[in-house]
Amino acid sequence: MFKKPLGLLGIFLIVVGIGYFVGAGVAYSKVQGGYGSLQSFSEVQNVQLTYNEDGDLVDRGTVEGAQAIMSLLEDDWNFPVVSGDLDPTDPLVNSATEYMFQMATVSYHTLTGTQNVTLTADGIAAAIESEQLDADGTYNGVVEAYQGQVLEPGTFELPVDGRYWTGFERSDLLDGPARDLAWSGTAHALVAELGVGAATHSTLQLALGVAALLAGLGLVSTVMGAAFIWHTRQNETKSDETTTPQSTDAPVMETANV
Repeated sequence: MFKKPLGLLGIFLIVVGIGYFVGAGVAYSKVQGGYGSLQSFSEVQNVQLTYNEDGDLVDRGTVEGAQAIMSLLEDDWNFPVVSGDLDPTDPLVNSATEYMFQMATVSYHTLTGTQNVTLTADGIAAAIESEQLDADGTYNGVVEAYQGQVLEPGTFELPVDGRYWTGFERSDLLDGPARDLAWSGTAHALVAELGVGAATHSTLQLALGVAALLAGLGLVSTVMGAAFIWHTRQNETKSDETTTPQSTDAPVMETANV
């Protein structure tokens, strides 16, 4: 059998199959460790989604708020939401969809919020000196609501109006500070942290798929190897039967009686 090409191929495939199984086992153990770590991290953070008595997602007490956030997530960000990850009986944020929904929640309230920019007399004087304002204090910046007005010390309300960090004019007297207030270090940190959670869960799912693929390849290789060995043995058996000499009876010589 070991001298037959198919027999040798069968043994090789079985060895390869064993290697695949070992790789699948290692990958699976790493994935399980990653899931355990992510679960522990999620429990320590203890961020939970909110559902009503009907099992619908709510934000700040309304289903409409959650629907607006989901629209941002699915329509604007094109994220493939997995409905099965949104379980009212398990509100803990520990899956990619839940992490992304929470990220969209932070972003949605930032994008739809309003910031209050406070200008002092010294700030206005400095702006006139730097020519951000006209000599009489008239504002001609990018914020339309205050264009043409003579700015006095006080607080100015600026809507974020769906703008991300790069959507503001950072050098503008009003728009620049509004950007820093809207997309603060806290907002950026929350988005980054939630993004890491979502990416980690997605990577673990991918790794689990790789482990399953390795196990499948191991099974296929092992079965094919066993089939080749079995086929080689069958051919050897038939060959032995064919080459075995058949016994024949010797002819009997009869003598006649004289």
